[in-house]
Amino acid sequence: MGGRVVLLCGLPGSGKTTLAKQLEVDLGAVRFCPDEWMTALGVDLWEEDDFRFRLEQLQWGLAQELLGHGLTVVIEWGVWAKEERDAVRERARELGAAVELRHLDLPLDELWDRIEKRNAEPMWHDRPMSRVHLDYWATIIEPPTGDELSLYDDPA
Repeated sequence: MGGRVVLLCGLPGSGKTTLAKQLEVDLGAVRFCPDEWMTALGVDLWEEDDFRFRLEQLQWGLAQELLGHGLTVVIEWGVWAKEERDAVRERARELGAAVELRHLDLPLDELWDRIEKRNAEPMWHDRPMSRVHLDYWATIIEPPTGDELSLYDDPA
């Protein structure tokens, strides 16, 4: 069947969407960004964790269909948990797809500088992220190890 999944792992402000948009063009990929879909649907980005989970499941279902047609998909959910990355990788491999993992890791102060700029954008203006959010998220993300990265394909 073929196809390719590019998983983007990183905290807010790490450049996931910027990279995903570039990969969308360079690879002719279909990009899955839950924040954009939620905003388009008028869903609060902060108060709807269950909605985000269900949306990501919907996106993953569609991504699997596209992989079945040999297409490339870019997943920009952040994939903070190893368990989540493993599940996507294993299912994509069952479908015969290549799987990349790109870990975007920047210092917290640089992430915060980027987030402060992003907070002024319309999508975030009413509900900006705080430094408290970022500092907390930095404690719960599970960055991929070298051993984990070795389980993935090289970038296309």
